[in-house]
Amino acid sequence: MAGNNSAEIRVAGTGKLYVAKVGTAAPTFGTGEASADWSSWTDLGFTTGDGVTFSKKDKLEAIDSWQSVSPVHYIYSARDLSLKFSMLQFNEDTLPFFMGGGKVEAEAAPAVGVYKYDIAERPFADVRALGLEFTDYKTNADGTSSKVTYRFIIPRGQVTASDDIKLARKAASTLGITFSAMSKGDGKPLATFLMQDNQYSTTV
Repeated sequence: MAGNNSAEIRVAGTGKLYVAKVGTAAPTFGTGEASADWSSWTDLGFTTGDGVTFSKKDKLEAIDSWQSVSPVHYIYSARDLSLKFSMLQFNEDTLPFFMGGGKVEAEAAPAVGVYKYDIAERPFADVRALGLEFTDYKTNADGTSSKVTYRFIIPRGQVTASDDIKLARKAASTLGITFSAMSKGDGKPLATFLMQDNQYSTTV
């Protein structure tokens, strides 16, 4: 609803990031914990306090004319939709995701408790689905508070950039990536927002 309404201000207080195989169904809002809704997805665990940076960039090509010094029309030539974040946990899910595919394997005996991850000689496409969830609390007109939950699903995409890994004594090492959405074709959405938030209702 238009106008000043502090109940519509959102702060991503806490959130989670998930990955899954392409084609995994988007989670539906259940009545229990979020982990139950995301049961078919892999939780990426702790991320840095910077949270997630959401980026949408559209590229426009101007059409000029002899009769005007200003463009008379614009054509959309590209759309880039991406999420940037840094993972804090190093494990069999996060390291291959950061590196671009592959898997962690246990070394053969007698090297008990030793695991290996090989970085490929050349990069391969590691296409996945990515899910984001964050929660906030809004203040209602009667002074009570209500929980609101936002989910953002990229059904098909891949890591398109990775940050340097810094190994230092006074800071935790992080796995920072940029994950970009890819088209599924046939006019299907590039990504989807799901909101458990009645502020979108026209009757509120």
